[in-house]
Amino acid sequence: MTTSPFDLTGKLAVVTGAGRGLGQGVALGLANAGADLVLVGLPDSQTETEKMVRDLGRDVEVLDLDVSDHEAVAALGQQVSSDHQVDILVNNAGIIDRHDTVDVTPESWNTVLDINLSGLFFLTQHVGRPMVERGHGKIVSIASLLAFQGGIRVVSYTASKHGVAGITKALANEWGPSGVQVNAIAPGYMATDNTTALREDPERSRSILDRIPAGRWGTPEDIAGAAVFLSSSAADYVNGHVLVVDGGWMAR
Repeated sequence: MTTSPFDLTGKLAVVTGAGRGLGQGVALGLANAGADLVLVGLPDSQTETEKMVRDLGRDVEVLDLDVSDHEAVAALGQQVSSDHQVDILVNNAGIIDRHDTVDVTPESWNTVLDINLSGLFFLTQHVGRPMVERGHGKIVSIASLLAFQGGIRVVSYTASKHGVAGITKALANEWGPSGVQVNAIAPGYMATDNTTALREDPERSRSILDRIPAGRWGTPEDIAGAAVFLSSSAADYVNGHVLVVDGGWMAR
């Protein structure tokens, strides 16, 4: 019997920020495809996802981490790489901070960049090192449409997501020859906590939906398929790519 190139049976995936929203959707998508999971996030935030993964019959481990704590990121990256052969890393953890640019403080700027960009990079560095040494691995980071656009009142988030796209391309160049594929997903407007303010603003919500050919907000399940693809052998020749999953927003 021919094995599907999307089959992740026997693979181990580390997913950050998997307690809700897109991270939970990605974790469940990988589990449905056969992968075992290590869920990484804030304490007590991933209990529901852990149970859902177990109910799918997959092995799952939960590790606590504040991604903005760079020393903790290094320690956890070294720990998980020592305890497991990590085949897939999905960098999903992230936050958004909405302010007029003139009101952005150094504290809010640094918090967003520490979580969305620096924490992502250093975890990738530590988990990716043994992938490079072994000669295979998949790294998928969650970027955003704001890796291509400027957005409104989200300058720190936009800067961080442009950075995620840049890191993705830089690591693809460096690690591709060692058999490690590094890609990203740029979700469009998703029905998650990050977009609550937009969805509750009737005028802004309508203007967004009017531009999306699919005519709806995206869901975590819409991202899961893209994550499975980029994590699988079906994407062995995909490297340095930022895959837009946006219902057609960028086509307008």
